[in-house]
Amino acid sequence: MTTSSAPRWRGLALLPDAGGVAVVETDGATSMATGRSEVEALITRLTPTTRWVTWSADELRPLILARLPLPRTWSVAEAHRLLHGGLRADPHRCWAAARGLDLGTLPSPPRTDLFALLDEGEDGGETEPSRTASPGGPVWPVRRDGYLRAEVDHSTLTTLEEAGAWAVAAVQVAHAQREALQQRGPRAIATCHSESAAAVLAVELERDGLPIDRPVLEELITRSAGARPITERDELARRADRDRSVLEAVPGIGRVDLRNPASVRQLLATAGVDVPSTRKWVLEQHADRHRVIPALLDWRRRERIATTYGWRWLDAHVGPDDRLRGAWSACDGAAGRMTAQAGLHSLPSELRPGVAAAPGHLIVRADLGQVEPRVLAAVSGDEAFAAATLAEDLYLPVAQRLGSDRSVAKVAVLAAMYGQRSGAAGEALRGLEREYPVAMRLLDHAQRRGEGGMPVWTVGGRLVRTNLPEQSERLGADQRQSLARARGRFARNAVIQGSAAELFKAWAVTVRESVRDLDAQVVLCLHDELLVHVRQEQAQRCADVVHEALAASSRRWVGHDRVRFVADVSVVRRWSEAKD
Repeated sequence: MTTSSAPRWRGLALLPDAGGVAVVETDGATSMATGRSEVEALITRLTPTTRWVTWSADELRPLILARLPLPRTWSVAEAHRLLHGGLRADPHRCWAAARGLDLGTLPSPPRTDLFALLDEGEDGGETEPSRTASPGGPVWPVRRDGYLRAEVDHSTLTTLEEAGAWAVAAVQVAHAQREALQQRGPRAIATCHSESAAAVLAVELERDGLPIDRPVLEELITRSAGARPITERDELARRADRDRSVLEAVPGIGRVDLRNPASVRQLLATAGVDVPSTRKWVLEQHADRHRVIPALLDWRRRERIATTYGWRWLDAHVGPDDRLRGAWSACDGAAGRMTAQAGLHSLPSELRPGVAAAPGHLIVRADLGQVEPRVLAAVSGDEAFAAATLAEDLYLPVAQRLGSDRSVAKVAVLAAMYGQRSGAAGEALRGLEREYPVAMRLLDHAQRRGEGGMPVWTVGGRLVRTNLPEQSERLGADQRQSLARARGRFARNAVIQGSAAELFKAWAVTVRESVRDLDAQVVLCLHDELLVHVRQEQAQRCADVVHEALAASSRRWVGHDRVRFVADVSVVRRWSEAKD
């Protein structure tokens, strides 16, 4: 729903049992509603002209579960993460940070022992007089020393008056956050808007779940883990079956614990293969030396599915409606990527055929192409590199400019963003520094800050910390130097990966709103990839909308059309049918 009038800020707080809501205007006036129909009517009436301010999207869960659209929000928690970095963003921390209070002396949660009762009222934490007092006394949740009362949070609200005070406090923090974000640059406010919408989307993703074809998924699990075990003895037998193919490749080896890396290295040494570790990429380099290594790689694949994505996983996370559900977060606490639990972000490719549209529906799959190099062009302002993004394959014009083939150009660009300077990557990187000096200077500057333990910022204003004081304590000179290099590489990539995450979320929430009229839902956000579940007759229109949303959101995010972003969009029945 759109409106020509500018949205106004309104604080929104819900009672924990969703028995009512309090809506606070910026002038302090409060509207209240109780009962589902009254609440829905109030929220629906006010939404077209409102940006809802709340401590976190999780507090809006009852409204989101009721499928009330909340297109414009300001999450205090997401704004705090942008401003201060990290993942911790509880209301007490957000309030203190916005007020400039010492985070090291946040009030502790109340104790429930005898000493707490004896000390009650003697900690200097008496409340200020309230502007919205209930018959039982003041409800304003701020202590006289300026901190939020530790015993007050969303879960402890009991009256609409208390909910109103809680919403007033959120709006006060939001105004302070907005002023601080304005100092971060022209994109910071818009970033907070999209990050807040992404936090709402995270709750919706958990609500809707990822559609699953249960019979196919059960068949795929059976192939790797064996039939569903009935008893613990059955489970041990399946485990022994998986081990047997590896042990038979080295006759006479006897019993070996394949889940112990030291035992596996000893097994390989017996077969005449000496490896520094048992990591997958190391073993793959020695795959032609002995038949035990291909057997071991296959065992690892099957073991991962059996132990992480096996029958217990299926029973725990796939509901009776054949939807895979897990908790989602809009920010990982580092560079700001979305994360998910229940294996949603690391589902093995072998199980993707089990992700399928419900009857009468299809999946629109969209994957951003070469997104990090294109983001580098956008955030650095390198006009020559921006020109390369106009090509469908960015690496071709880069190769032409470097006088090399495409593979060398790709290595050079990836090396630039990940700080790889040895071997062929280092030589290719020198070519990039010559041809695209503006982009390379941005990365070098970020790396120097990281090496010094100083923070860096994404283009959207997110602070990314590179230094934890306890990391360098008790380290020798060589270890500190190695840690500094690692921080530098992290910072070099974080300014690009974090900015790419902001673009992706801006795109995802634009898609979320754009497909609402098609009765479609975003059901997966995987790094640079979206899955949208839509009715079959609307699938092609949905695919077109996804393309249009990328063009619109990237134009707003960059501020111009000189950098081109592309996505591979396909309409499929199963996730596995989409080409990578």
